[in-house]
Amino acid sequence: MAPTVLITGASQGIGKATALLFSRQGYNLVLAARHADTLAATAQEIESLGHPAPLTITCDVKDPSQVDILVQTALENYADIDVLVNNAGIFASGPIEQFSLHDWHEVIDTNLWGYIHTIHALLPHFLKRLRGTIVNVSSIGGKVPTAYLVPYCTSKFAVTGLTETLQAELQPKGIQVCGIYPNLIKSNFMERAVFRGQDEQEIQTRREQLDNVLKTPVIEKPEDVANAIWDAVKHQKSDVMVGSANVSQGLYRLFPGVMKWVSRQTLKNQDN
Repeated sequence: MAPTVLITGASQGIGKATALLFSRQGYNLVLAARHADTLAATAQEIESLGHPAPLTITCDVKDPSQVDILVQTALENYADIDVLVNNAGIFASGPIEQFSLHDWHEVIDTNLWGYIHTIHALLPHFLKRLRGTIVNVSSIGGKVPTAYLVPYCTSKFAVTGLTETLQAELQPKGIQVCGIYPNLIKSNFMERAVFRGQDEQEIQTRREQLDNVLKTPVIEKPEDVANAIWDAVKHQKSDVMVGSANVSQGLYRLFPGVMKWVSRQTLKNQDN
């Protein structure tokens, strides 16, 4: 019987690339995202490649009741779920004082609580089976503090802590937990990113700044992260740094003060 993977944020970017890769590896797919139209388009693309139709479920991971329905529906369709890939997320950039409490909640509720909700809903199934794999897609922003990305880095450092403490507790119970740490990825995540600044000009500058970075040839692609996720699942790895994230982490360990200064100078814009 084919194994089953549940992927959140599966309609585009890393989630979509991961769905395509796991379908090629013979997995049953349960794909979740907020927008039904893009989710359906991803499912159609997978079918057009000759793979079985995935189960698609519209779900906002910020809402625990929707996540409960997601997991319940998945288990009703497939007897077991073998792998959970927590991927749904939102990026945020700007001076810390420009973020409202609503902005903070949007970032934390998606990037952290969204992961907690899926783990909480699915963990009893994994514990009953004494096996399962949880993959948390974090970020180099969960290893290296970066100025002007405070809400985002806060959420990703929390995901790193969540991942590592889950590893400590769940590994003896047969459950593998892995953190994936990419740098910026060349995808359409900017469509849902939060940008803040002193005025509209600074907000637009921040958007353009990130867009220009994403156009550089050294930036990794969603497929690079998908490959890292597959490698982690196949070889039961606990920690995978993706591509240039290895360089970023290495430089921060050697020169933490310099890396913080670089991030301030790079991202400060109008801020003094």
